[in-house]
Amino acid sequence: MIGESDLDAAINVVVGSGNCSGCGACALLDPGISMELDARGFMRPVRKGFQASTGGTGVPAGALESFDLACPGVRVRAQHPAGSRRHEQLGPIVQAWEAWATDPVIRQMGSSGGTLTALSMWLLQTGQASQVIGAQADPENARRSITVQIISKEQALAASGSRYAPASNAADPEALELDTAFVGKPCEASAIRALSERKYGPNNGPVLLSFFCAGTPSQHATDRLVSELVPGEDAEIVDLRYRGNGWPGDFSITCSDGTTKAMSYDDSWGSYLGPTTQWRCKICPDGVGESADITAGDFWRADENGYPLFSDQAGISALLARTERGRDLVLAAAAAGVLTLAEMDVQALVKVQPLQRRRRETLFARLAGTVAAGGKVPKFAGFCLLRLALPRPRESLRAAKATYQRRKKLES
Repeated sequence: MIGESDLDAAINVVVGSGNCSGCGACALLDPGISMELDARGFMRPVRKGFQASTGGTGVPAGALESFDLACPGVRVRAQHPAGSRRHEQLGPIVQAWEAWATDPVIRQMGSSGGTLTALSMWLLQTGQASQVIGAQADPENARRSITVQIISKEQALAASGSRYAPASNAADPEALELDTAFVGKPCEASAIRALSERKYGPNNGPVLLSFFCAGTPSQHATDRLVSELVPGEDAEIVDLRYRGNGWPGDFSITCSDGTTKAMSYDDSWGSYLGPTTQWRCKICPDGVGESADITAGDFWRADENGYPLFSDQAGISALLARTERGRDLVLAAAAAGVLTLAEMDVQALVKVQPLQRRRRETLFARLAGTVAAGGKVPKFAGFCLLRLALPRPRESLRAAKATYQRRKKLES
């Protein structure tokens, strides 16, 4: 039987408390750990072996210290990059734009304007990155999402569009290389930012790209959606897209016989995927990717009540440069004709991202409800959560009660 190291013990605390986001950073730190789907349909670390070593467990030197610093289930630190101004709901901003890929094919295939796909291609073509780490459908099982190393325009286009299913991009062994561009969820970007600063110092490391995230749904939700659209266990799915091919785009599957089935984004996320998001996502301090150099999000049009409209249209991204490096890259890509930009009022973005706004404003209460129910929470530093909660006592009380009840149900 494989023994347990101090690193394993620390990982078990995070997983056992429900605070694992499945980012994969622990597997990056220790090659003896792999990320696998658990019984609930989420990516979790599994000990497969130990590195050859003259003694002890063979855990790489410094892995535990790096884990404590970077694991989003242990701590997440608000960012204050040089040259940025800090927005309470949106994090650090150097400059913000409405943006979309100038290439109409990339814009059509992307989830919201295709900006991250266009940037990825441009970074590869200009030699500013030798590879882009991202996620795409598994070629051998389109229901699953996998982490890939992208080295060509064709691969970047194949990986375009959101993947609302578990993947662990921070586990990729090339994630910390200086010639890498890393595309990942906010928790993954947070982990890679912390690890790259530990390795290279501030203002260095791989280029980090992220996106607004509402949480990671269970793999079981995707499987259920496929079963709803194509009943029967024998259906061979050759392509599965959560969004794209228009904005916001449909959840769509293509079968081996050429038939295509689809469900609207509003229905697929609202009724199937969204309700299954893992616990750690429900207490996330950062759904807006503030640890990245550049973050993209949907810049929805809204109705008179500020609720996003999901009618099909040409995709538009909200593109936020978090760092001066990120701003310089966006402006250079625009000068090269890769991106089309227009200045953006960030308050207009806040209005059409009600989930992200409420998430921060009620997080202090949700953390309090979790602790009251006997749960353990990570350390979230610098987000001013109490200050955001105080002007909203009724909403905070409701959030605390609801979280308490959910956590008690989870424990039972």
